Amino acid sequence: MITFSAVSGHEWAIIAVAALLLGMQKTGVQGVAMMIIPVLASVFGGRVSAGLVLPMLSFADIAALRYYHRSANWKHVFRVLPATVVGIVIGAIIGNRISDRAFVRTIGICVMVSLAILVYNEYVRREVTIPDWRWFAPLIGLSGGFATMIGNASPAIMALYLLSMRLPKQNYIGTGAWFYFFNNMIKIPFHVLLWGTITLDTLAVNAVVAPLILVGAMVGVRIVRRIPEKPYRAFIVTVTFLASLRLFF
Repeated sequence: MITFSAVSGHEWAIIAVAALLLGMQKTGVQGVAMMIIPVLASVFGGRVSAGLVLPMLSFADIAALRYYHRSANWKHVFRVLPATVVGIVIGAIIGNRISDRAFVRTIGICVMVSLAILVYNEYVRREVTIPDWRWFAPLIGLSGGFATMIGNASPAIMALYLLSMRLPKQNYIGTGAWFYFFNNMIKIPFHVLLWGTITLDTLAVNAVVAPLILVGAMVGVRIVRRIPEKPYRAFIVTVTFLASLRLFF
């Protein structure tokens, strides 16, 4: 467990970078926050890192909804959400029964799967039609719910579904923003009551770095558009893959 007074300078630096990247991701820099999931897991442990990140994600969700709350396609939110709840419950039960070492490795698997989907979206989907059959939404919800409960690693999985629905850009962002908000709200009771990974100490840490989430959001809006897209995303995939490998050893 994290004790506020015991957080080292090195750990504060990692948490601060995580807050910045979360803010950037919520304002359109897709995939950037995936890098921090394996790094935090390797530093703080699997369950603890998931509980540490969740309030930061929730705060970033609220910031994103300030801009996109009217742009959601609610039909797609409610198609995926029921199966997501089931996936979250399964993830909470499994995560409570396995050792932290197994938990960390499960995070690594979830991140690797998410990376594979991200690469698929980037390099394959232009030639291959993503399925949008009736079973596809429940499958996405179930797998995304499990991945998000274990390691907050569902954005790439949800992106696959939203891309298959061929939503306009504004609706894509707004639908995702509301989905992630509900998603994270559902997870909080499990972290507080079942895992005990959200405590007054972790919330105090979250409060200290909360302004950095807003800074990251502004960076995502104003600066990141100038970075060449393909080299940037290739860098994200490479760094995340290397960081995830560390979780298996």
